[in-house]
Amino acid sequence: MYEVTDVHKYFNRRGETVKALDGLDLTIDDGEFLAIQGPTGQGKSTLLLLLGGLDRPTSGRVVFDDRDLSQLPERELAPLRASTFGFVFQTFNLIPTLTAQENVETALVATHVPIDERHRLARAMLGELGLADRAAHLPSELSGGQQQRVAIARALVKEPRVLLADEPTGNLDEATRDEIVALLESLWRDRGITLILVTHDSTVARRAERIAVIENGKIAVPAVTGLVAVAEGSTQ
Repeated sequence: MYEVTDVHKYFNRRGETVKALDGLDLTIDDGEFLAIQGPTGQGKSTLLLLLGGLDRPTSGRVVFDDRDLSQLPERELAPLRASTFGFVFQTFNLIPTLTAQENVETALVATHVPIDERHRLARAMLGELGLADRAAHLPSELSGGQQQRVAIARALVKEPRVLLADEPTGNLDEATRDEIVALLESLWRDRGITLILVTHDSTVARRAERIAVIENGKIAVPAVTGLVAVAEGSTQ
């Protein structure tokens, strides 16, 4: 699905060049659950943005299904983002003045789904995630875990092939973290999506099929098995 080859991403910050990614190579298979770990500021979130077509590398190739996202014109990249990639963020990124259902519906606007169908799909997605009775609530009326479920519903309602999650449990307590990770894992298994999750939490990372560690802008350790390690009781 993904072939990331010799990717560099540089930023200019206060007159200095910051190397977020510095020659990174990575392959991700269709339907895989991959966790990306690494120290703060080592390019994890930058890589996720490149994989979702939200940013472009300074150089190198980010190939998705034989299409180089770094070279696609915006007229081709925009519909791909709208329909193929779903995003979940640490801070939920819900619109505070919209209800849970309306927040979920926002993901369908760019796909030109008719309004009545948007209503139906959003309600169904919230119901699937156990939030049918919270559809009319504003984000401020929901717990952190419920807000993240709404954010996940928003990402999934358009039925993406890839779900990109950036520290999705970073603002949650331990019990809620475990619930959200279990939900993501269940959705990955049931829907056959590709799940790519950035996390600093080793407990979360070990739930994945593979773990890739980024240091100094490169994959520092060959991707290692996560789920197998858990099954075998490994603490590595």
